[in-house]
Amino acid sequence: MNQPIAVVTGASSGIGAASARALAADGFRVFCAARRIDRLEALAAEIGGVAVRCDTTDPASVRGLVEIVGERVDLLLNNAGGAIGVDPIETADPDDWNRMYQINVAGTLRVTQGLLPAVEAAHGAMVFITSTAAETAYEGGGGYCGAKSAERYLVGSLRLELAGRPIRVCEISPGMVHTEEFSLVRLGDQAAADAVYAGVDHPLLAEDIAEAVRWIASLSEYVNIDRLVIRPRAQASNWKVARDA
Repeated sequence: MNQPIAVVTGASSGIGAASARALAADGFRVFCAARRIDRLEALAAEIGGVAVRCDTTDPASVRGLVEIVGERVDLLLNNAGGAIGVDPIETADPDDWNRMYQINVAGTLRVTQGLLPAVEAAHGAMVFITSTAAETAYEGGGGYCGAKSAERYLVGSLRLELAGRPIRVCEISPGMVHTEEFSLVRLGDQAAADAVYAGVDHPLLAEDIAEAVRWIASLSEYVNIDRLVIRPRAQASNWKVARDA
């Protein structure tokens, strides 16, 4: 039997890197896609995968990924994304919002369109990493909540449009995940990023989400996980988090 193929976007760190490791451990040949090729090459060497420099906001770059991957993909993990800033609507920078929509929505669309034939050829699965930011609004989250909500509806529409075809369309919606970069990129300051997780008893780790990806990948081809919301025990909602006094 041919080795199963996985493509992971945003694989250079965090959930993407952890998922690439988990899938490789389960026997997948993983195409690790992201912008930072130095990190990808180290990861690919570690797991026996393939490093592909890809900026999902660039159509030509996505076309290059599609050509390299080939004609069959058993699992596509649309993980590339991110948040920029926590400004209120009144003062938010439209350029920040545009960037978030390009990364989380348009980039996801490009990769999905490009690799859909290969996933269908394999009777495979598309797994999308959205966010609990799509569950409900919160102050300072208008841009990111909007972008992740748009991505969620992309997933839902795709599932309806592909009904009857051999493609699973699954969504994982993580809550508070403590990775090395997400809050730092969003806030631009290490102290502010550390404060997000201060006093929280065991925020999720990237490996926790990777385990969910691995589980979905292991299921029979007729089993669809429409949406899986994963939060740490300490996080009851986006705005209610138990913290040590």
